[in-house]
Amino acid sequence: MSTASEQHWPGPLSAAVARLCTGLQPQVSEQTAAGFAEVLRRLSAPLQVAVAGRIKSGKSTLVNALIGRRVAPTDVGECTRLVTRFQYGTVDRVEVVFRDGSKQAVPFDADGGIPADLGVDIDEVSHLEAYLTNAVLRDLTVIDTPGLGSLDAASVARTEELLGAGKTADGELDPVSRNAVAGAEAVLYVVTQGVRADDEHALASFTAATASREAGPVNAIAVLNKADTIEASTVEGAGEDVWKAAALLAEKQADLLKPKVADVLPVIGLLAETAESGGFTANDAEALRELAKLDGATRETLLMSADLFTSWECDVPAGTRSRLLERMDLYGIRSALEAIDADPEITAGALRRRLLDSSGLASVLQRLDTVFRARADGIKAAAGLASVTALSHSSGDPGERQRVHDAIEVLLAKPEAHQLRVLEALTLVAAGAVTMPADLAEEVMRVGSSTDAGEQLGLPGRHRKELTDYALERANWWRSFSSFGATPAQSRIAHVVHRAYFLLWQQLRSG
Repeated sequence: MSTASEQHWPGPLSAAVARLCTGLQPQVSEQTAAGFAEVLRRLSAPLQVAVAGRIKSGKSTLVNALIGRRVAPTDVGECTRLVTRFQYGTVDRVEVVFRDGSKQAVPFDADGGIPADLGVDIDEVSHLEAYLTNAVLRDLTVIDTPGLGSLDAASVARTEELLGAGKTADGELDPVSRNAVAGAEAVLYVVTQGVRADDEHALASFTAATASREAGPVNAIAVLNKADTIEASTVEGAGEDVWKAAALLAEKQADLLKPKVADVLPVIGLLAETAESGGFTANDAEALRELAKLDGATRETLLMSADLFTSWECDVPAGTRSRLLERMDLYGIRSALEAIDADPEITAGALRRRLLDSSGLASVLQRLDTVFRARADGIKAAAGLASVTALSHSSGDPGERQRVHDAIEVLLAKPEAHQLRVLEALTLVAAGAVTMPADLAEEVMRVGSSTDAGEQLGLPGRHRKELTDYALERANWWRSFSSFGATPAQSRIAHVVHRAYFLLWQQLRSG
């Protein structure tokens, strides 16, 4: 096995946790050491992001859009009942992983997707591993999950099993140790028009299995998918603007799901998949041009409903229209026709880019960068520490637990590792484990949810002198609060926030 110094880590925090694991391995039991080896492997691997949500929320379609390839099956079939991990590989291939640990390679279908029929006994399958030569997957492993709330209990069981599937070079861990190192490190949660109480429960249940950590603004984003299906007239203040209605509804959903998620962003997954994965062709562009030439009355009738679009008599063949509807839905078709009306000479490539812009995918990708990729080091390090703690607690040896605890305390006492304390405090507040007044809870979230000094202080774009003075002012306030007026639990959070501000003040003053 390669040593911690030989492996690649996302950043200094992950490297510090890796050194902790390597240093502790000779001091703990063989079983705990095996768990630490799995933590080391996970620390050096790309950030694992699980795409979760209720059944028929469009998760697989969104996965295809994120990857930029129509590879995840979206039609209801045996593959949509399986967990699929999409990760980087030097050769495109799909492996069926069975419950007994054996694997079988299967070919992609003619369109480059995972085949609908795997040709194996589905009940014996644990999950699928898809390796793709795709740049997006170099630093993100995307996990496509069956729908939560599915009536198919086996699908739910497979999800839970994979999230608990930690393996070492020496074989499988025992169930307790396996659960301690299990899980995706971040969650992209997919909702549709209405967030229900069971969505909140499902999100909590799902993230309870992800690397022993709760969901929070550091490691979870939600998207409002199928935004084009929203009736704008039902959303106050939207008028007839579907996208404005989606944005307003996403804001309301954010209020319901926060602080479990960093944000809720509207997206049209189908349109994004079609535009991003090569599903939109020159033939499609030509068919849309033909539709644009129809007389106004016929065109208006076609766009009234999906049924009329495919069945009404016109010069564009019904089969062609069915394909457009399947790839773009009526909203995408309307958007394309508006673009052609504005510029009759628009190229197929420009039309595809216009559709991509209309899908809202750019905002989701940007949020993935700012919430997940930019914080991968902190997310992975915090998940690693949580796993190390869980492993020591599951060992049953008080001495071992104390040695691990002491080593973690030494690590967290170092200024460069204090961000891990901040992430822990943020998670406790976000999960409701420590109750804070609303304004103070918001401040904890702000300090822990950004690496930009201006954003941490709530003063983006301000002059360094103003930021420096304000950091010291808030450091002094939180120190006072920790001693006067705070409960014991709040006091522990206050000490962490005080030190975060103090370290930020030092950084700003010397910068």
